[in-house]
Amino acid sequence: MFSKASIVAFALATVSNAHMIMTSPIPYGVDSLNSSPLALDGSDFPCKQRTGVYEVTTQNTMDLGGSYDLAFKGSAVHGGGSCQVSITYDENPTASSTFKVIHSIIGGCPMKNVAGNNGDNANAIDPDTYNFTIPTTLPTGKATLAWTWFNKVGNREMYMNCAPVTLTGGSSKRSDLIARDQAAFNALPDMFTANIDNGGCSTKDSTDLVFPNPGDSVDYDEGSTTATAGPTGSCATAAGGAATVKPTGTGTGSGATSAAAPYGTAPASTATSLPGGVFVSIATGTGAATSAATLAATSAAGAVPTAATTAVSVPTTPTSVTSAVAPAGTGSSSTSSSGALTGACTSEGMFNCISGTSYQQCGSGTWSVVMQMASGTTCTSGQTMNMVIAKRNGMGLMRHVARRGLGAEMFN
Repeated sequence: MFSKASIVAFALATVSNAHMIMTSPIPYGVDSLNSSPLALDGSDFPCKQRTGVYEVTTQNTMDLGGSYDLAFKGSAVHGGGSCQVSITYDENPTASSTFKVIHSIIGGCPMKNVAGNNGDNANAIDPDTYNFTIPTTLPTGKATLAWTWFNKVGNREMYMNCAPVTLTGGSSKRSDLIARDQAAFNALPDMFTANIDNGGCSTKDSTDLVFPNPGDSVDYDEGSTTATAGPTGSCATAAGGAATVKPTGTGTGSGATSAAAPYGTAPASTATSLPGGVFVSIATGTGAATSAATLAATSAAGAVPTAATTAVSVPTTPTSVTSAVAPAGTGSSSTSSSGALTGACTSEGMFNCISGTSYQQCGSGTWSVVMQMASGTTCTSGQTMNMVIAKRNGMGLMRHVARRGLGAEMFN
């Protein structure tokens, strides 16, 4: 007599070539991508390293604030499991790349309500799709999106597919220069890894993995999830912003997602407030109010950061403007001879203008590196929540106020 576990294990082994492959977004290296899990020794992490791993068939374009489908083909779903969607700004990621989580799915991924596998057809279309939203606070530019999956039953494995994406600005109607902040990206949780010889971190069999730090955007499939558990062994500390996982999905329908996702379901073209730093044009010496001018992104405002970069604005949630200058509140930071601050800071979002030619900002409790002002611009020296930037154009001197958050009504 064979035990139930033995029968399930045998069935899983017979369809090892029918594991799941991401079909949306369209992955890198479509012609060379296979459905096997990552090697147990981690040698092909990330993105299943192989010849042609980063060949681009289709560059997926995604708007900040837009909602997109995660879709798959295959049938060896191993009872489902838990998945994450993550972003790195490395176009050819390596093992040292920083992936940050934008969405987590706990239970029922990549297929709902399946005890084992769903047949043995490697090209079968997964009937379930999953919706995720690109946060509005991310920097724009080329990036890599990763889908990772930890199966519920069978061998302890980690699956990973990667896709080339171009993240574009949200509403085309915006005429304000949005200062995209690396600190907002850094505040996201690190992508979880396990079962790839990374210090003994593994997942429990026959349970849906509960990620140590799933982030703010989480789907919890109550319908498929009957047993959950955190990872076991020596797992890396989940850096970045934490969130408590709460069952919010209904567990019904195909690809139903949680209503708790904080970023909405479409680009916020009619938002009443703007995330990130905002540069507002103010004419000087005329006494007349002017509308916000359309400016080309310069310096850190439009740059695509690398993992080691710290840019210029922090907030993930818009805040109201209360005063032009905030208290110093720099915690245990120290000041160098050049006026630059190092170490911890407590006034999140505060700017520090240094001699009018460079600046830094308090983000995630730490002062950023010093960054040069854009050519032809100066800032007012000192620490402030709303940094005044002076710029000369063809019509004379203009001032721009860099703010942590500014309601759209301020532009009217």
